[in-house]
Amino acid sequence: MSLYLVESILNGAVSTKNAFESKVSEVQETVSEKNVHLIEVQVSKEFTRAFFIFESEDRNSITDSLRELGIPVALIKPVRLVGQDLAKVKEQQEKVNYLVEWNLPESLTMDQYLERKTKNSVHYAEVPEVSFSRTYVCEDMTKCLCFYDAPNEGTVKKAREAVKAPIDTITELS
Repeated sequence: MSLYLVESILNGAVSTKNAFESKVSEVQETVSEKNVHLIEVQVSKEFTRAFFIFESEDRNSITDSLRELGIPVALIKPVRLVGQDLAKVKEQQEKVNYLVEWNLPESLTMDQYLERKTKNSVHYAEVPEVSFSRTYVCEDMTKCLCFYDAPNEGTVKKAREAVKAPIDTITELS
């Protein structure tokens, strides 16, 4: 089974936490019938964007299910989980409240990315108020999503500077 990132622009489809949680329950029920597992979902604080991670043999089962539920798919890509064990992510006990998106340079390979991450991650200790949780790296090396628990956006920026990692977008999560 592979992991897939699905990004959705919600376009006002939901506007409250309860409405979003209800929609996620529908997603979970629908995809499970197709042997697809919803690993995690994060939503922006304003409920404008959602980020789903699914485990599946087949991306079409994911897109078909979301289409049935009226959830727009802006992006779907196979991803690799870095920095966290999948079983721990499935437990969903770790709090994250910020998502950093980085559009990776074309010349960067997965091996180079992983080597860089290993080398620079020790510098997170320089910003103890920020906890790095996990990263999903698109297998095609176009972008990665990094999840953090932090007091504010400024401390996330400080942590990214410490590990010498760029930021294309920061999203506060609900």
